Amino acid sequence: MSIALMALILMLPIYILVVYKVRKNFGAPVLFRQARSGLDGKTFEIIKFRTMSDDKDSEGNLLPDEYRLTEFGKQLRASSFDELPQLWNVLKGEMSIVGPRPQLIEYLPLYSEEQFKRHLVKPGITGHAQINGRNSISWEKRFELDIWYVDNQSMWLDIQILFKTVRLVIKKQGICAEGEATMSRFTGNKQRRYKVINANFRRSLLRCRRLNRRFSERDTDM
Repeated sequence: MSIALMALILMLPIYILVVYKVRKNFGAPVLFRQARSGLDGKTFEIIKFRTMSDDKDSEGNLLPDEYRLTEFGKQLRASSFDELPQLWNVLKGEMSIVGPRPQLIEYLPLYSEEQFKRHLVKPGITGHAQINGRNSISWEKRFELDIWYVDNQSMWLDIQILFKTVRLVIKKQGICAEGEATMSRFTGNKQRRYKVINANFRRSLLRCRRLNRRFSERDTDM
C-alpha cells in the first residue's frame, strides 16, 4: 500500500496531464468506473481513465467499441496511463500492484474450478499474463498464466513482473488482439458453458411450471 502511495505521488504530474487530456477529448466525467470481481470473487468498483467517447446511434444506443475508441484512447491504452487511477483501488485494499487482472463479474459463473483459483489473491494493475502476451493471447492462456502466478507468488517474482511491465509498456507490445480494438469477451469453455445454459434452462422451466400451477389454481377457483 505504501508503494502505491509513493507511485501516486511520483506520477501526480502525469496524472494531472492525463486528466486535462481526457477532459479535452471526451469532456466530463474523466473517469470510467465498472464493477469487477476481486479477491474470493467479491465485487468492487475499478477506476480507469476514459478511453472511449459516448457516441450513440440514431436510436440513442452506444456505438460498438471499435467506433468509440478514438486515436487518443488507443494511445492512452498503449501507454497504460489509463490504468493509473487503480492506484486508488490499491490504497483502498481492493487491488495489489501485481496480480491477475480483475475481470467482469459476469465471467464468474463461466470459470472452471481451476480458473477460479485466480481469485485466491487480490487482482493487480499488472500481472504475469500482462508480461507474457497481455491482450494478444487467448483467455485460456491468460488464466493459465494467472494460476501459475497464484501457485508461485513471491516478492522476487513481483519485482520481476514490475520491471518487465515497464519495458513492455515502453515498447507498446501486446496491447490488444490483432485486428481488434479491444479484447474479445470471455464466453467460457464449452463444457462449462453447457452447464450454465442447462442450469438457466432448468430454472426457466421451473418458473414456467410454477406459473402454470398458479393459473390452474385460479381456473379451479373460478
